[in-house]
Amino acid sequence: QVQLVESGGDLVQAGGSLRLSCAASGGFISINHMGWYRQAPGKQRELVARIFSDGNTTYIDSVKGRFTISRDNAKNTVYLQMNSLKPEDAAVYYCNALVRIRPTTVLAYWGQGTQVTISS
Repeated sequence: QVQLVESGGDLVQAGGSLRLSCAASGGFISINHMGWYRQAPGKQRELVARIFSDGNTTYIDSVKGRFTISRDNAKNTVYLQMNSLKPEDAAVYYCNALVRIRPTTVLAYWGQGTQVTISS
């Protein structure tokens, strides 16, 4: 069973920074891509950033230049460094990973979510 455990969510003032972490554990062969989604109250969950096994990254336009996603493959951990936080960044942030659990089986897993609250 693959588990994704997130940490780092907190209350921070607008303009501040936070670093989210997500560690994958359990039985698997490899991890393809890892990413962060967020969901604010009354809104759909959206992809914030994704990092692929080759290190390539993608970001939603609203966080480009402020957020940085990184990955430690040895630790099966993905990070999201969030700088210059804005009130509209407030949401529950979810870690997502596409995991190869068997040679011919790839499944998506989710973390439990971590709350990011921004005070203005």
